[in-house]
Amino acid sequence: MHIAMISTPFVPVPPRDYGGTELVVYELVEGLIDRGHEVTLFGTGDSHTRAGLQALYPRSQWPPEPITDLNHVSWAMLQIAEGEYDVVHTHSAAALALARLVQQIPLVYTLHHVHEPTLSDYYQHFPDVHYVAISADQRRRETGVKRCTVIHHGLDPARYSWTDSPAPYVCFVGRFAREKGPHTAIDAAARAGVSIRVAGEVHPPNHDYFRSELEPRFLQPHVSFLGCIGTAQKVPLLRDARALLAPIEWQEPFGLILIEAMLSGCPAVSFGQGSVPELIEPGITGFIAGSMEEMAELIRPGGAVDQLDRRRVRARALRRFSRERMLLDYEALYQAVAQESGRADRRPITAA
Repeated sequence: MHIAMISTPFVPVPPRDYGGTELVVYELVEGLIDRGHEVTLFGTGDSHTRAGLQALYPRSQWPPEPITDLNHVSWAMLQIAEGEYDVVHTHSAAALALARLVQQIPLVYTLHHVHEPTLSDYYQHFPDVHYVAISADQRRRETGVKRCTVIHHGLDPARYSWTDSPAPYVCFVGRFAREKGPHTAIDAAARAGVSIRVAGEVHPPNHDYFRSELEPRFLQPHVSFLGCIGTAQKVPLLRDARALLAPIEWQEPFGLILIEAMLSGCPAVSFGQGSVPELIEPGITGFIAGSMEEMAELIRPGGAVDQLDRRRVRARALRRFSRERMLLDYEALYQAVAQESGRADRRPITAA
């Protein structure tokens, strides 16, 4: 099939540091090429891909602005209208309205966001779009769509390594925002008497939280602040950590860092919000805690996380959250929507 993949204009593909959506886009694009598909990526000019790359913006445009996204997506849809594509897969809500101008090509749209009523109302205007929810929890909350397939994210396991002899620390990796719970992770580590390595960055809306809640905690002796890290730093950090802490305070649609940890053989310990109960298998790949105190008890030296088989943690993640599994799910959806629109691809698919 010839697939048009519309990424965001905010972060390159793959992302250098922060960028969960763009990492998933990279896995999809590269994996689809391996499986014999022709893919055109509409991203930023500083992206790196084996796909055909089309870019309006030479470099990623950060911070995100709606007008930038509209400009990027409208330009991409114009190029798509002038090309020959079997399916368009977008990761931007703006593409739904613009797809009215390209009605002959079926549109797949992956929901990457927490439930927002205004977006649900917007989605009701586009019943012909094929929606993808990234968790069953997200699907249950999304009231504006009828045709929606749940496809969990997947990553290339070859990028991650594991060890059965972890270092003494636990870690937190993520955006520095209250809903992500880095302050709770630091407090749980202190209560458990273990060191914690904290990696991430703060976005403009969260500066007050960062200054009041995190900067003072970073001065505590058990805390090592790593700043914003990329894959080269993240891989050994997760490999050697006793556990990843994710004490989230919101209905997170998918925790990509949780599966990165599990692919590294590192147990994940989180609160049971949003998609977490779908991702963590308690007592196998990690634990779901009900409070900061329970999280601290789980991660104390010699505690529950140390009893888990790290080889089994990785094996379960390979089975459930590999790139190959995600590719098969999306490929089946592409074939179904193309068949429905009369654009079914009859060329054989061969995995590299």
